[in-house]
Amino acid sequence: MKILFIADIMGSPGRKAVKTMLPVLREAHAPDVVLANSENSAGGNGTTAKIAGEFFAMGVDVLTGGNHSWDNKDGMAHLDKESRLLRPHNYPEENPGSGVARVELPGGVQLTVLNLQGRIFMPPIHCPFRCADEVLENLDGPVFVDFHAEATSEKAAMAHYLDGRITALVGTHTHVQTADARILSGGTALLTDGGMTGPHDSVIGMTAESTLPRFLRSIPSRFEVAKRDIRIQGALIEFDEISGKARSIEAFSLPLKEDA
Repeated sequence: MKILFIADIMGSPGRKAVKTMLPVLREAHAPDVVLANSENSAGGNGTTAKIAGEFFAMGVDVLTGGNHSWDNKDGMAHLDKESRLLRPHNYPEENPGSGVARVELPGGVQLTVLNLQGRIFMPPIHCPFRCADEVLENLDGPVFVDFHAEATSEKAAMAHYLDGRITALVGTHTHVQTADARILSGGTALLTDGGMTGPHDSVIGMTAESTLPRFLRSIPSRFEVAKRDIRIQGALIEFDEISGKARSIEAFSLPLKEDA
């Protein structure tokens, strides 16, 4: 069976890339389930109920989030209404939403999607390692983890910690795709960052002009989503539906076909 994961969708260019390129990826790979990180899909700041609905209508099965899941009030309120819209599970439970979803695949296979957030250079929330233990304690079947974290080391450490207990871990947050896709000894697929679906002629999705004042003058500046060199990035994972172990993982990075 195959999981198609679409990495951090950035603003309207990223949404356009998904709308245009998801049918292409479906035709080429015939995935059994499509997952996507949408925490930057509303202008780089969270998502909205409308945008989430558009992704579901395109055929995305589950949307994961991250530290920007709380940036949009509409999207934040929607977390309690839409079980397919996740936020990191290791935030305090008083917050709306959940970081766990179950998806039924062909043949009655139940895939668990778990969304976690790291703590290195990130907000000091609950331990993602212990949170993963709690979620996985009574679970059977394949498990996909979106680990939204800054440090490559933390993402690799989590994959090794969960090796043999989950099918795959793909990191998100940095918007820079890594070249380390591999299968660990216990059968868990790892890619420490899936990259970014959006404009790559940019500073991780934002225009250089809008970000440079922060570096040159040390003052706040309003970021603007860039528009050029739009790509869709992510990973394709194939796994055994009986054992739940990964057979292969391949990162992809494709230009928007109609983008000059």
